[in-house]
Amino acid sequence: MRTRLYRNGRLEKEGFPVAEVSDYVADRQNVVWFDLCSPTVAELAVVGEELGLHELAVEDVHNDHQRPKIDIYDNHLFITVYAARLDGEGVDLDEVDVFVTANALVTVRQSDHFDIHEVLRRWDSAPHLAGYGVAFLLHGLLDYVADGHLTVAQELDTQAEALEDALFEEGPADSRELQRRMYGLRKATVTFRKITMPMREIMGTLRRDQELVAEPRMDPYFEDVYDHVLRTAEWVESLRDLLANMRETRLAQQGFRLNEIMKRLTGWAAIIAVPTAITGFYGQNVPYPGEGEPWGFWMSLLLVAVASVALYAAFKKKDWL
Repeated sequence: MRTRLYRNGRLEKEGFPVAEVSDYVADRQNVVWFDLCSPTVAELAVVGEELGLHELAVEDVHNDHQRPKIDIYDNHLFITVYAARLDGEGVDLDEVDVFVTANALVTVRQSDHFDIHEVLRRWDSAPHLAGYGVAFLLHGLLDYVADGHLTVAQELDTQAEALEDALFEEGPADSRELQRRMYGLRKATVTFRKITMPMREIMGTLRRDQELVAEPRMDPYFEDVYDHVLRTAEWVESLRDLLANMRETRLAQQGFRLNEIMKRLTGWAAIIAVPTAITGFYGQNVPYPGEGEPWGFWMSLLLVAVASVALYAAFKKKDWL
């Protein structure tokens, strides 16, 4: 467990037991933060009792894969957000649940993959904001999450542009690999969209109901986070459109390639059909010009060659071959 105590905008204490939290919270001049990683039901129940957290909010922590959301209770807020990062062609999500009271912030991580050290670094890099209490702590956390989303969106966009270039450069041997990459990127974008779109609702609620944070001087900082959230959401929507257009282009390419193949097969079939017709004609059991004579054989051979060359030249001129 990680704990911190701020008083009058200064970091006073770190690493104290969670059992002391209720003593510090009783003084409104104090601001307390502590972090829980994969807590048990009993541990979370103790925290809920210490801070007077609503039982439904505590229950939601144990229900994995919650939708990003903000719930408003009488004496606290409950927020669920996801940090995201690219892992190969997929998106890894790290859930973090946040309880926000008047002078306490509790973060509950589902795993240690969520980089809480980066959140601490952001808090330490802005000591001039520590005097704004819980709003300062909440901003640092949401700012880290929103910046991470923006980075993932940029990386997905880079992958999409690379796929777009490969779409017109790939050869027949690359077709299956390109299809797999397109499917993987589309799947990653859908997963990413599920956790970025609700962020607009979370930040919109915090901006709209300013008494929830109760620190008007932090409004510009929350506006900055909201701007990042909007940019990410717009980026994800443009990625969806781009991937949909790439899919349609891919299908059109496959149809065009099939037409090209059919034209070539039809052309060669026509070239082969003419010699077949000529030799079939000369193979009839009826008299024909040159029957039984050497010049009849050479004439049929000449007809086959001339007709085949003429058809080949005609089809080549029309770009059928």
